[in-house]
Amino acid sequence: MGESGIESVLSENRTFSPPAVPGGKSPRWHLSSMEDYRREWKRSIDDPEGFWDEIAHELHWFSPWSRVLEWNLPDAKWFVGGTTNLCYNAVDRHVVSGHGEETAIIWEGEPVGPAGPEIRRLTYAQLQQEIARFANGLKSLGVAKGDVVTIYMGMVPELAIAMLACARIGAAHSVIFGGFSSQAIVDRVLDARSRVIVTCDGAWRRGKVVPLKANVDEACDVLASHGHTVTSVITLIRTANTVAMTPGRDHDWHALTGAASPDCPCEPLDSEQMLFLLYTSGSTGKPKGILHTTGGYMVHTYLTSKYVFNLHPDAGQVFWCTADCGWVTGHSYIVYGILPNRVPTLMYEGAPNYPAEDRFWDICARHKVTQFYTAPTAIRAFMKWGDHHPAQHDLSTLQVLGTVGEPINPEAWMWYRRHIGHDRCPIVDTWWQTETGGHMITPLPGVTPTKPGSCTLPFFGVDAAIVDDQGVEQPHKHGGLLVIRRPWPSMLRGIYGDRQRYIETYWSRVPGMYLAGDGAHRDSDGYFWIMGRIDDVINVSGHRLGTMEVESALVSHPGVAEAAVVGMPHEIKGTGIAAFVTLRPTHTPPDAAAAEKFKNTLAAHVAHEIGAIARPDMIRFTDALPKTRSGKIMRRLLRAIAAGEEKITQDTTTLEDFSILAKLREQDEA
Repeated sequence: MGESGIESVLSENRTFSPPAVPGGKSPRWHLSSMEDYRREWKRSIDDPEGFWDEIAHELHWFSPWSRVLEWNLPDAKWFVGGTTNLCYNAVDRHVVSGHGEETAIIWEGEPVGPAGPEIRRLTYAQLQQEIARFANGLKSLGVAKGDVVTIYMGMVPELAIAMLACARIGAAHSVIFGGFSSQAIVDRVLDARSRVIVTCDGAWRRGKVVPLKANVDEACDVLASHGHTVTSVITLIRTANTVAMTPGRDHDWHALTGAASPDCPCEPLDSEQMLFLLYTSGSTGKPKGILHTTGGYMVHTYLTSKYVFNLHPDAGQVFWCTADCGWVTGHSYIVYGILPNRVPTLMYEGAPNYPAEDRFWDICARHKVTQFYTAPTAIRAFMKWGDHHPAQHDLSTLQVLGTVGEPINPEAWMWYRRHIGHDRCPIVDTWWQTETGGHMITPLPGVTPTKPGSCTLPFFGVDAAIVDDQGVEQPHKHGGLLVIRRPWPSMLRGIYGDRQRYIETYWSRVPGMYLAGDGAHRDSDGYFWIMGRIDDVINVSGHRLGTMEVESALVSHPGVAEAAVVGMPHEIKGTGIAAFVTLRPTHTPPDAAAAEKFKNTLAAHVAHEIGAIARPDMIRFTDALPKTRSGKIMRRLLRAIAAGEEKITQDTTTLEDFSILAKLREQDEA
C-alpha cells in the first residue's frame, strides 16, 4: 500500500431516504430527485463556464465579465473583468427591489435579565444605513480600497456591519475571533500590515466579560516594539467595562458613526478584488492568511446557501448558523451567503450552555428557527448534557439541520436526527474548508439519501476525487487523498504574502490538483467518507488507519462523550494508537482500579467494532480535550503529549483553554 493509501475499517450501513415533501409550512425543495441532481452536476462539470455564467446572472453586477474563468494552475480568475459589490448584493439590492422593511439580521445577546435576553432586529434598510455610516467613518480615518482592516469583536451585529462596510468600499477585512489572545492579534496584524483595528470594550461569554479592548491595547504595544504602528482603533461599547482610550488613535464607534452620513454608494469592484483575509493556524507556528476575492466567492456562497439549506425568500424562514464570524463558517453562512438569499440570519452572542444547557433550543423555539447549522463537537456536548434539554422546547419549526467543521460520528448524527429533527428533518453534513470558501461535498435536502457520517456527494461544479500520490483515482472502498481536480468559484487565491507556501501546501504533492489535506474513501454508492486529516493517519504495523474511524468506534460506546485518537511511538508496532477520552458523568470510574477495567472494556469495544488492528494501545481519561474556540480538537498537540515531548513548539494561538494542556501534562508526570 502506497503512502497515500488509507484503510477504511469502519462499517456503517444505515441509509435514510429524503422526505418527499418538506414538513410543516416549509417550502418545496429546490430539486425534486437524484436524477435532477445528477443532471445538474453533470452539466456543471461538462460546461462549468456556462453553468456559473447562468448562476452569476442571478446577482447584481455593475459591469459584465468578458470571461467566466481564466485558469493558469494554480491561479484562477473568475468572472474576469466584471465589477460587482458583495455588500450591494447582500443588502442594497433588497432595498432597491422594495424589501427594505424586511428583517435582515436577528440578534440575541447572552445575558438574560428579568424581561429576557436583549434582542435586536435590523431590516435591510436599517442595515444599509448602519453600514454606510461605518463605511464613511472608515473613510474619514483614511481607509481606502485595498487596505486591510482588522476586526476583533464579540458576536454583535456591528461585527457583521463592519465586515459589510469594508466590502462596501473595497477594503479587505481580517476578522480575528474574539476568544484569541493579544499575541494572535500581533501575528495577524503584522502579517497583513494592517493599520486599523475595530473592537469592542468587551464581550459576554458565560456571564463574564472578555476584555477585548485591553487585549488590543496590549497588542498595539507589542506591535510598536516591532516598529509597526496601528493608527486607529475603533471601539464599540458593549459591556461597559473600564477601558483606556488613547487620544488621537482611539475612536468611539457611536461617535464616529453618529457624525457620518448614512449615504455611501457601493464601490464597483473588480471580481478579483481581495474581499478578506482569514488566518488559519499552521503546524509551523506561523498562521496562514487565506486570501479570498469578491465575485467567485459571492456566487458560490450564494448558490450553496440556497440549495444546501433550501432557502426561499418570502417563506417565513429563519436561518441560524451557531458559528462565530471569526471563522469562515460565519463569513460564508452567517453573512455573505445568507443575506443575498433574502432570508433573515440569526446571530447569538454567547455560549450554548449559558445560563443553562438548553439555551440553543430555547433560541430555536422562541425565534422559530427553520434552518439550524452547528458543529459535531457541539452536538456531542448536547448529547452529554442530556436528551431532556431539547425535549423541553418546541422544535417543530425546524426544516433542515446541518453540520460543519469536522466529520460527524454516526452516533452523534443519529442523536441529532432523532432528538433535534424528530426523524423528519434532513441532515446536511457539509465538507468544506477555510480554503474552499464554501460547501464542496454535501447532501442536498429532500434529494440526497443520507448515511450517518457521510458528507455524500459533490456540490455543483465540484470535481472531487480520491487519489494516490501520483493523482491516480482510487477504486471505491479504497482510501486515499481527497483532491479537487478543477477550479471552483470560491477557491482561495493564495496565502497572503507567501506564494511558495501556497504552492507547497495545496498544489505540489499531487500534480495538477488541489490537495485538501484530508484522507477519505468512497463507498459502493460513490459517497464520500472523510477519514480525518492526512497528518492524523496512523501507520500501525503497516496498516494506515484514519483516526476518525477509531474515534467514532469509541464514541459509539454509551459511556463515551468524546474521543480524540493520535499516533504514539510504539517499540514493536512502530506506531501505536493513543486515545484521549472524555466520559459521560454516568460512567465516570470511582477509583483507579475501576478506571483500568473500563479502559480495557473500551479497548475491547473498539476491537469488536472495527477489528483488533484498531485496538488502542493507550487510553487516557480527561475532563476535556484541547480545542480551538471553534470546537476543533487540536490533535497535533495531543500527538506531542502522547510522544512525551517536553516542549510544545507548534502554534497554540487558537487554543481555547491552556489549562487542559497543563492537566494532561500533570497526568504524564504522575
